[in-house]
Amino acid sequence: MEILAPVFGIFTSFILLYYLSSLNRSNIFLALFFLCCNLVVLVYFGLHYSKIKFWEGICFVHFLPLSYLLGPTLFYYVKHTVSEKKGFSLMDTVHLIPAIFVGIATLPFTLLPLDIKTKMAHEIVNFTEDYRLPFNWVTFEQLLYWRSFHVICYAFLSIAYFFWNKKMIKQKYGIIPTNHPIIQRWFFTLIILQVIIAATSLGHMITLYVKPIYFLGTSTQSIFSEQHFFRICGGGFFIQNFILFLFPKILYGNISYSLDIEPTSTLQKIKSSFAKPVKSFDESFEIDQQIAQYLLKLPFIKKDFTLSQMSFDLKIPERNLSAYFNSKLDKTFGEWKNDQRIAYAIQLINEGHAKIYTIEALSTAAGFQSRSKFIDAFKQRQKITPSAYIKSKKV
Repeated sequence: MEILAPVFGIFTSFILLYYLSSLNRSNIFLALFFLCCNLVVLVYFGLHYSKIKFWEGICFVHFLPLSYLLGPTLFYYVKHTVSEKKGFSLMDTVHLIPAIFVGIATLPFTLLPLDIKTKMAHEIVNFTEDYRLPFNWVTFEQLLYWRSFHVICYAFLSIAYFFWNKKMIKQKYGIIPTNHPIIQRWFFTLIILQVIIAATSLGHMITLYVKPIYFLGTSTQSIFSEQHFFRICGGGFFIQNFILFLFPKILYGNISYSLDIEPTSTLQKIKSSFAKPVKSFDESFEIDQQIAQYLLKLPFIKKDFTLSQMSFDLKIPERNLSAYFNSKLDKTFGEWKNDQRIAYAIQLINEGHAKIYTIEALSTAAGFQSRSKFIDAFKQRQKITPSAYIKSKKV
């Protein structure tokens, strides 16, 4: 039964990777992180619970580099989700060096005949528990220690990058994305679970070679026993798979950590004036029809309405929608969204709602986050303030 949890997690990873990555590219890194986590659990199962010598030999060292991908894939996911620069740069490959090093270091064992590897693995796992197996430059024991430190370091690096990026965005735009709280809760859930699992693994390794210490009559060997170690680590990864379904916006790619800022710089204005390639008539017409039907539900009046939300609702990839706005409509999603909101506010005014609504109430009803942003957007499009427009309707 224990094997069902990682198998389920691997299945979830492929859902994220193959079906939802087009809606939100950061799901690619989330899927790879989950895939690595659950493959590590499968390796633990094959090594310590299967009691099959063949799987003990296969799982003993061959998948060790995989453990050194947990931290980088977690960091890639956090960075790609919150950063304005979504590309994978050459510098990002630096994070893969430890995994490559481990792969090279363990070659002396991985190149041995399978029967020899199986015999060595069975002896160490079931009898001696002596992991001081020599590799190139390091021992197996050292790699097991550094594996836990590696994950913990990347957990704190991910937290530091998240808060640093938040500070940069706030300094640049004066606000933070509306989805910041839910994304922060999700990141912290993942990171805390990884720290608990890594710390437990480190504690278990230390108790194999260090004299036990007693706390309130309980020894560290009891606290970090093999039984507790597997329960905490296995349970941690299982909880991680389950918790994903408690964050449906994360699971289905229905969330974006971006600000809908309209272009204001000279460079952005020059770029927006260039001719852009236009989609085929049939494709643009189909999107036109879908959006027309979608607008009947007034999705734009929600304050947290984003391109990712629209992409998820229409089942159209974000990049296609973005290309449609830029090429066909010659405007950004943020500009288009505010066009819809202002048109809706004008409709409310023309229908007489201004008699009972204040300007602030109208701005809220149209989906704006503040009265000032509503007034600015209104003046930009109508060349007149909302108050003046309301007065003109009374004449």
